[in-house]
Amino acid sequence: MSEWLGREIIEHGRLPLLCFLVGFLVGFAVIRLSVRLIRAQVKWWPGNITPGGRHIHHVVFGIVLMLVAGVALITVYEDGTTETGAALASLFGVGAALVLDEFALIFYLEDVYWSEQGRTSIDAVFVATAATGLLLLGFHPLELLNVTDIRRDPNPWVRAGYTALAFFHLAVCAVVVLKGKIWTGLIGLFVAPILYVGAIRLSRPGAPWARWYYTSRPKRMERALRRERTIRRPTIRAKIYLQDLIAGKPSIGHAVDATESELDRKVRPAASPPVPMASAE
Repeated sequence: MSEWLGREIIEHGRLPLLCFLVGFLVGFAVIRLSVRLIRAQVKWWPGNITPGGRHIHHVVFGIVLMLVAGVALITVYEDGTTETGAALASLFGVGAALVLDEFALIFYLEDVYWSEQGRTSIDAVFVATAATGLLLLGFHPLELLNVTDIRRDPNPWVRAGYTALAFFHLAVCAVVVLKGKIWTGLIGLFVAPILYVGAIRLSRPGAPWARWYYTSRPKRMERALRRERTIRRPTIRAKIYLQDLIAGKPSIGHAVDATESELDRKVRPAASPPVPMASAE
């Protein structure tokens, strides 16, 4: 383990990134444990912080930690040691966990922590963990722009060609996102074949791409709807069960019912794009 850590992490300068991920996961686990103990009204656990009767959400402390750690990282950027950067990265990770754990509060501008909308926070944590994990494993978005030999190639046509290919990669990612495949687009930025497969496959039926190109092609829309319900059912069920495991008491029955409810609510054909009104003569 120590040999792998030295060879794959420390030698490649990824120790601060690893510490960020560890701080992020530990911070998220601790705050989730804390809020569940508070909700269960465990007597020996400190309750919510409410000076003057105002409940201070932990996103506030997360923002403060991120600001402190971020400014400190900028301050020691030139002459700081790796150990200092790793410690500050851990602190930044803890702050990021506190913020993303209440991402739904920021997004909806209301306290939906224990509601269905509160699962948005879990999704945000999943995305942050996946992206950081891929970076830690050595994957990089727009890999072609990160290759030192290419950037230093004396031939400007080679550099221009690889730069154009990288921007084409971004354009394909935009198509995938417009097809409603956010996770495929995220992972595809790091693993290009996944991105191209996502761009070729059918769009999700409610995505902008389906609204633009499938509303006048009912057979394709029907295929998209059928595929969405068939393929996404086990994925949504597993996601909801995992979210329940993190956010509250898990239940297979609830996961099954919630999956069908989410499919009925979200798997719908996109509305046709508005027809522009003819201007008066």
